[in-house]
Amino acid sequence: MAIYGIINAINGNINVIKGHINAINGIINSIKGIINAINGIINATNGIVNAINGIITSINGIVNAIYGIFKAIHAIYGMVKATNDINNAICVILKAINDIKNAMNGIFKAIKNGMNGLNNAIYGIINVIYSLKNCINGIFNVIYSLENSINGICIAIFGLNVLIKNT
Repeated sequence: MAIYGIINAINGNINVIKGHINAINGIINSIKGIINAINGIINATNGIVNAINGIITSINGIVNAIYGIFKAIHAIYGMVKATNDINNAICVILKAINDIKNAMNGIFKAIKNGMNGLNNAIYGIINVIYSLKNCINGIFNVIYSLENSINGICIAIFGLNVLIKNT
């Protein structure tokens, strides 16, 4: 009977080792998840940088458009010219106003895209933290299982000693 106990304890240790391997694989997968989350943060940061560059470009467009408006106003009020020149100046003003509208749309779109990327990266980090927590719980469960297996081996050895003494 003690021999069967030892065999069962050995089998239990093999299962514990398999559990350790699975736990290590879980940790590796968690680390991969963390790397993926970090890559997501990098990508989101790149998106924010691109959005900021887009905002700067849009602001430059607004400045140029405002400059165009002032030039057009100067052309209207500062010069006494033919009706054709006034019409051209009004067209420049209207085009500049349209450029401002387009630049503002670009700014809002860039900000929205950057925030969406950052939001997705934060959710990825939260999921990795939960996965890592589950892996750590798995490691503790494996340690408890190993402790129970060692106790089983001790009981089996004790039983074998009793069997040898009684023989």
